[in-house]
Amino acid sequence: MLEKIHIFHTNDLHSHFKYWPRMQNYVNAQRAQYAALGETSFLVDVGDHLDRSNIYTDATIGKGNVKLLNDAGYDVVTIGNNEGITLSHEELFHLYDDALFEVVVANVNASKGQNPMWLKPYVVLTTKNDTKIAVTAATAMFEIYYKELQWQIDDARSSLIRLTHQLRKEVDIVVCLSHLGITEDELLAEECPEIDVIFGSHTHHTLPNGKFINGVLLTGGGKFGQYTGHLAIEYDRKTREIVEKKDTLIHNKDLPIVENENEFLLTLEEEGKRLLDKPVFSTEKMYNKEWFHYSQLSHLFAQAIIEKSGADCALFNAGIFLEGLPKGTVTALDLHKIFPHPINLCTIELSVSEIKEIFQQSKNEEWPNMELKGLGFRGVVFGKMLTYGFAMNEERQLLINGKIADNERTYKLVTLDLFTFGYFYPSFKYAKKKYILPDFLRNIMLDYGQSFFKR
Repeated sequence: MLEKIHIFHTNDLHSHFKYWPRMQNYVNAQRAQYAALGETSFLVDVGDHLDRSNIYTDATIGKGNVKLLNDAGYDVVTIGNNEGITLSHEELFHLYDDALFEVVVANVNASKGQNPMWLKPYVVLTTKNDTKIAVTAATAMFEIYYKELQWQIDDARSSLIRLTHQLRKEVDIVVCLSHLGITEDELLAEECPEIDVIFGSHTHHTLPNGKFINGVLLTGGGKFGQYTGHLAIEYDRKTREIVEKKDTLIHNKDLPIVENENEFLLTLEEEGKRLLDKPVFSTEKMYNKEWFHYSQLSHLFAQAIIEKSGADCALFNAGIFLEGLPKGTVTALDLHKIFPHPINLCTIELSVSEIKEIFQQSKNEEWPNMELKGLGFRGVVFGKMLTYGFAMNEERQLLINGKIADNERTYKLVTLDLFTFGYFYPSFKYAKKKYILPDFLRNIMLDYGQSFFKR
């Protein structure tokens, strides 16, 4: 006898809620129809549901997202890097306290003490016909970040393969929620054909009808709530084999408009604003922002991050400032509007010759107008690279805070973590560095502002 099983899936929403009501209505209606036919359905999310650049998400520290997942009737979710490394240890530990769904991730554990109650390496779902489906999951290995935040992260692929071999003996179907990216999904499929389906995410890839590798079906649903995925499985209960598995993507913008969907979005925004609209300090003048020049705000920010880090000098792009700092009362909401990015600071130890090279690279004329996407940046354009505390004189000697640098020593540079992944400054990737976690730029500006404007 053939059994039909349905798994709806979402990924990389990044708190883009525009089509959330449509998706929720559609999935609920579809699941009700399948239930009437006696067919089992599930709903899963593959991570990065939250993004703290969103006011509602930031104000609720992600718990607002959990409420939305509850309301939508999700069965299982996993964490992406936005859940895993943009929250403090304590915030992630308690993120899912009120979850009505299972949270699965096989390669993350607390470094010390107990794991949170919600953290499971896998769960087993059971259909109406008692078919058992194991759901495993793993998340991208931002090892340094997780370590700083007191989580241990293990190798994703080996963790999943080991777990799958164990589960294969106990269940009928094995699926994996992978927040690892398409390349890792392909490698996992090559090495572990015992997995039936890998639900993909992280690299925001779109696979309209899925993709088969080594008999494993891979899915990918884009980003920002563009799509809802629908996996349909036909399972032969007699032979205990999958007869057919196919995946389709539904374009959420083409779904029927839901009554009051605009009001829903407005409600979330207003709630976020209400929670963040709290005074944090007061200024006597406005600090302007510029994307292609130094500005009053860039000077203030440089002071803040040098003081926070104890660095000798600073480097950042002017595009991080989305607004100026207003005159008078400044609220947490104002700081979120200026710095929406989930970006952290990082200090890097560099030699004189390395800093000279960085100084020259920072003059790249193509960077300022670049529309950077990803790496935590949530701005419009990249903007001019700004250097503070280091420069070159006419003799091509490096100056650190106005004095000729000592070639025998190293200096500490503070910059944004987005520059440490090797894309802009390859030398940063392998240099000795320390990330300043969990504070975002807005938190650092808040702390500095509270002391600076009292002086």
